[in-house]
Amino acid sequence: MRNMKLLGAMWILLLTGYAYAQDKLPPGVQSRKADSGIAVLADAKGMTLYTFGRDTEGKSNCNGQCAMNWPPLAAAAAAKSMGDWTVVTRDDGSMQWAYKGKPLYTFAKDAKPGDTTGNGAGNNNWHAAMP
Repeated sequence: MRNMKLLGAMWILLLTGYAYAQDKLPPGVQSRKADSGIAVLADAKGMTLYTFGRDTEGKSNCNGQCAMNWPPLAAAAAAKSMGDWTVVTRDDGSMQWAYKGKPLYTFAKDAKPGDTTGNGAGNNNWHAAMP
């Protein structure tokens, strides 16, 4: 009986921690398993999010045609930074979410949720964002 109570308490703590971690994601962002089996960050539609190796801390260097192929993860004008999540102002004045200082993007050639076809693209400059 004592072991069952201990197990129950541990389960509650685990679920509380999971709920707390989920609260730390911006609206519309989720953590999910990609088709490749890796855990990735994804947008509200389940599309994999990516980081760009040529970005600098808190600054997107993907503009123009690059942003057409790699749409930025838009943040609302009133969005506030929280923990590892920050809001970056893009060159055009729009707002974009960044995770651990790295702006986030989707990939236009990913056809369905769970695709990671952009991982390693552009001479290995693009990488699936992992929680």
